[in-house]
Parts: sequence; structure tokens; C-alpha cells
Amino acid sequence: MEIFRNGSRPSGVGSADWFVGTVRMDPLFAAQAPSATSANTVTFEPGARTHWHTHPLGQMLIITAGQGRVQREGGPLEVVNPGDVVQFAPDERHWHGAGPDVAMTHIAVQESVDGTAVTWAEPVTDFEYDGAP
Repeated sequence: MEIFRNGSRPSGVGSADWFVGTVRMDPLFAAQAPSATSANTVTFEPGARTHWHTHPLGQMLIITAGQGRVQREGGPLEVVNPGDVVQFAPDERHWHGAGPDVAMTHIAVQESVDGTAVTWAEPVTDFEYDGAP
């Protein structure tokens, strides 16, 4: 058994290579072989969001605070609230982030394949963020 005490893993700032706006990442647990599962608590300030990206084995988001937006490529913009759970399929291109006026926090759970849990792409534009078709 191993206990990771609250505050034992420092918060990090989301890289501009992967996010638009201000994002804080708090690691919950890293993959430890033979498991390939990791999780982070991620807080997006209003208007902040990920770039478009995929996960080789999919991703689960558990919305814990605020109000957010999620979208899969080709699908409608969806508003999410605390208690909502979002599941993205393997290699499903998508993005997620806060609403325009309210921060959003979620727990992100994903698995890695050959050490890779995510493949990042281009930023989500303001046009896409606003839900324009």
C-alpha cells in the first residue's frame, strides 16, 4: 500500500503548448507498471481550454466544480456541470475546458500505450470554443 498525501505532489501550470488560457494541473497518481492508468485534477480558469487532442485508450473526465465545455470532432459543443462524467473513445479527437464566465475543475483519467497517454494537436480557436459550426 502507498498513500500519496494531499500536497505531496506540487501543482503545475498547464503548458501553452497544450492549453489556451490559465490552467492548473494537480497530479493524483502516475502510471505504475503493470498499470498504465494515470489521473490529474485539472482546473481551467474562465475561457481556458485544451488544444485538440486524442488518447490512445480514451479518457474519462469527472466534472467536480464549475461549468465546462467539451466537444468531440464533428459533434456539438456540450456544457458539463459537477457530477457529469464524460467518456472519450480511444483516438477520439476532442477538447475540453471552462465556460466563458466560470472556472471548471475535472479529474482526468487516462491510460498510456508505450508511455504515451495523449497526442496533442492545434489550439481550439475562439470560433470553435464559441460553438460555431
